[in-house]
Amino acid sequence: MTSRMIGGAAFGAALFISGAALAEDAPKLTELSPNGADVCFGRIYDAAHLKAHAHQKVARIFFYYGHDPVSRPNEEPSALGDAAYNGFLTTTVRGARKPEWAAGWCNKEDPGDRASGIRCGMECDRTLASLKVDDKGRLILSNVQPDVYLDAGAEEDLGKAKYNEQALGSEDDNFRLDPMPADTCKAEFARIDPIDPALGAPLRQRLKPDQPFCYGRDYDDAHLKSHPDQVTQSIRVFRGPIELASFAASGDAANWPDGADIAVSVTTRQKGAKVTQTYSCQGEADQWRCSGSSKQKEIFLKRGASGTMMLANPNNALAIVDLCSKAAGGKTKSDDKVYRLNPMPQSACTP
Repeated sequence: MTSRMIGGAAFGAALFISGAALAEDAPKLTELSPNGADVCFGRIYDAAHLKAHAHQKVARIFFYYGHDPVSRPNEEPSALGDAAYNGFLTTTVRGARKPEWAAGWCNKEDPGDRASGIRCGMECDRTLASLKVDDKGRLILSNVQPDVYLDAGAEEDLGKAKYNEQALGSEDDNFRLDPMPADTCKAEFARIDPIDPALGAPLRQRLKPDQPFCYGRDYDDAHLKSHPDQVTQSIRVFRGPIELASFAASGDAANWPDGADIAVSVTTRQKGAKVTQTYSCQGEADQWRCSGSSKQKEIFLKRGASGTMMLANPNNALAIVDLCSKAAGGKTKSDDKVYRLNPMPQSACTP
């Protein structure tokens, strides 16, 4: 996923939407947007530049400051408000078919100092980028971290070779981006999530706010023998009476699936221990991004072919370990990344 999510160079990037902002709370950094409108900066590097910068992976880069440009008509709620983020970065590396993206909150490093720089922050106290505008109106994008599209602690999780493959290059920083029409950025972000009619209706239409569901998979001995690094023996994703009651009490059906609780049960094969965790989900592009009640790793749900559901956990971890920790325990192996789950009777998800 991009943190990495399903469908991107390794699954999409970005961050869990942590709140909503009113339209009047949109751009207020006048250095970036003097008139308060959404603004776009971008650059597409030619072959000569890339040849001269062998360690630069990024071939296309765009930064959008303003309202969410990523929302798509798949899993996004029909009445979705603006995301709390106001800074959106998307890059396409050499040879990639689609961009990756991340979002953050951009503010003055020192609100009391008019000359202060601008920092765009992310979850887990990470940095998306530092920004400034030069005297020609170009955006200087610096302090871009190599793991901007990866989870915290990804280098330890993935190992050095895999991390270097998925991270940005050593020359992917200090970008100078030209001002462009806002529609140019919107078109670039639209490349992230092209609608795929072959997959049928979005999850938000298949799975109703007031109806239970159960998806899962039990792995047989033959499968586990052929996947020695897989820890998961059995997995369930469901909404039952507790989750339905929670949404009925405080959810907003017009914004479905935002605020939808789901439960995930995982049984590991070493000890046969079963762990169940509750997550709260948000519609994000063509998937649901779901966060645990503490700092458990986020999970992502996406419609699969023939009525299946895809569940993904970024960076080789089951959904029960600390999201922000660089040394979280309970790591799993590479075969526990992505699950293709089948619809099951509700009785299969009964605790």
